[in-house]
Amino acid sequence: MSSFAIQTCPVFNVNNGIYSSCNSKVSTGSVTWRQVRVGSRMAITMRDRSKNRKPLQKGRNLSIEAIQTVQALKRVKDDDASLNRVFGTSFSRLLRFDMIAVLKELIRQNQCSLALKAFEDIQKEHWYKPKVLLYAALISVLGSNEMFDELELVFRKLENETSLEPDTVGFNAVLEILLSFGIIGLTMDCFYLMKSKGCEPDRSTFKILITGLESKGETSLSVAVRKEAEKIYGSSLEFLEENEDGDEVRSGSSLWTVMSLMSEGVSTTSATC
Repeated sequence: MSSFAIQTCPVFNVNNGIYSSCNSKVSTGSVTWRQVRVGSRMAITMRDRSKNRKPLQKGRNLSIEAIQTVQALKRVKDDDASLNRVFGTSFSRLLRFDMIAVLKELIRQNQCSLALKAFEDIQKEHWYKPKVLLYAALISVLGSNEMFDELELVFRKLENETSLEPDTVGFNAVLEILLSFGIIGLTMDCFYLMKSKGCEPDRSTFKILITGLESKGETSLSVAVRKEAEKIYGSSLEFLEENEDGDEVRSGSSLWTVMSLMSEGVSTTSATC
């Protein structure tokens, strides 16, 4: 258990009963003890910081606890015993928002193995709700590091999620990422998965698939997807030629773009971790 003390002046001297005006603070774990002068007496107050901390919001930096956990995980990543200990203590004690922030920071820093382990632990939490964009970020970083076996395992986990909410933007991101790595089989599996989860393909979905499959030389698949699009939008499919400015994920979108779309966005600073 970590502890630290901050003292701005001499504290109350119990032996001779003499004290000066002071404000000292001692923190142990998530509890802060504060010694303050109240009238002619010295009072000690206690505050549980974990109950008062506001959730991380978009645009805010990582909390101290999250930063320390990222640093600890990176220090012991090559020592399985120590790594399991950090996950079982520091990581497991984090608040929900800090856990998500740590996972996203590990992804951002290209720490693939640590990110996978963090994701597995988060999935065990009672509050866990699957997010397609979080899967997209994991798939992107794994593909970028040519960890294609792990990428497929993560995608199969996405397939097996039973409480996925329809998320067209998220599925479009996964489709585009898979196509960028030339993983055609999983791309089509993702398209079918998207529809099976009640998520209707939109113009961006069909544009990503039709143009992406054509660019990979998958003409027959592209034609099949085009025919499906024509049933919904007519034979012209003018949107294939449009350069849209909406929120859809574009071809060649970066991992950072995907993460910026995530609903629980957290601003991070590379120098702190």
